[in-house]
Amino acid sequence: MTSKEFDINTLRKAIMHAQMLNTRSQLGSGIAATHEAIRKLGYVQLDTLHVVARAHHHTLWNRLSAYRLNHVDKLQRQRKIYEHWSHALAILPMEDYRYSLPMMKRIASGEVHWYPKNKKQTAYVLKRIREEGPLMAKDFKDKPGSKAMWARAPSKLALEQLFMEGELMIPHRVNFHKVYDLRERVLPSNIETSEPSEEELCQHLIRRFLKANAIGQAKEISYLRKGLGPSIRQCLLDMKEDGELLETQIDGKPFFLLTDSLSDLNTKFPPSGFRILSPFDNAIIQRGRVQTFFKFDYQIECYVKQSERQYGYFCLPLLYRNQLVGRLDAKADRQTRALRLLHLHIEKPVGNKEVFYRAFLAELDRFAAFNECTELQLERVSGCSDAQHYFS
Repeated sequence: MTSKEFDINTLRKAIMHAQMLNTRSQLGSGIAATHEAIRKLGYVQLDTLHVVARAHHHTLWNRLSAYRLNHVDKLQRQRKIYEHWSHALAILPMEDYRYSLPMMKRIASGEVHWYPKNKKQTAYVLKRIREEGPLMAKDFKDKPGSKAMWARAPSKLALEQLFMEGELMIPHRVNFHKVYDLRERVLPSNIETSEPSEEELCQHLIRRFLKANAIGQAKEISYLRKGLGPSIRQCLLDMKEDGELLETQIDGKPFFLLTDSLSDLNTKFPPSGFRILSPFDNAIIQRGRVQTFFKFDYQIECYVKQSERQYGYFCLPLLYRNQLVGRLDAKADRQTRALRLLHLHIEKPVGNKEVFYRAFLAELDRFAAFNECTELQLERVSGCSDAQHYFS
């Protein structure tokens, strides 16, 4: 079988199950469950924004009933996960390390990631870490050359350059600040380090994406993967020809699924409960995909001029019963321990209204506790009249 048509609701159910958003108990509990969640997702994005709980914690918490904030640090210290670039900075399963090598090699060969390489500075930084052991950026006393927002000290740029090249790894973090050490002192000896061919890399990316997302198209799989678009497209066709993939059409565009995932499409999975999602959650990070499958126009507005924001600086998508139903601009006030609901926007309740709002309030309480807050402070409500009436 190489092509088939599917109902969009069936595909949504499969996506929610693949993303582990229809239950928090799919993987069990404890640090082993966190490790398995990272493996199943393929990556979990890291981000510096800390308006509510950090993105990687938020993403994992939404999938695991007993997630603890120390799980990622423990897994990193146990060398079961590593940090590098996916479409953005992320934690990845250590078993996938070799698939980061092509990017590392390109950067080491001269490709500029953020800033041009300063060979003298990188040699200095590398020498200090080799002789002194793991170091942080604060262990170097130089300062940025300007007061511009993105200005960095020369040593910081050198550390990041060596990290992107793979010469340095991050064995752990301290208060979210990276600790840098030599790769040979961090990478487990049993990890495969042969560089994959481009075909191997594309096959890996395709399989990882489709296992984690149930269905995808070439541009989603090659999202921010520089130069891989044509190879991904050809590899999809080759894997379809070999019977590993099947193709379907959505809005006239080709999408692909793993053939052995067909049984999942016929399984009656429970719909997702209420989830307050991170803007960097794997399920919604690609906005075009959100529009295709959920008919939901979403944008994180921290990068939008304040005067042009519609929903708020850090608006979080609200998921319920496999549908995106609204947005919540929230901020955890860590001094007063209040979760401030700066702007709640509900577009339309799904199903029974009383059940919908009870589920939402229960999830708000869970989210507040997760953010170590003891009270909720609602400041603004918009959207459907039900929401404005219910929260007035």
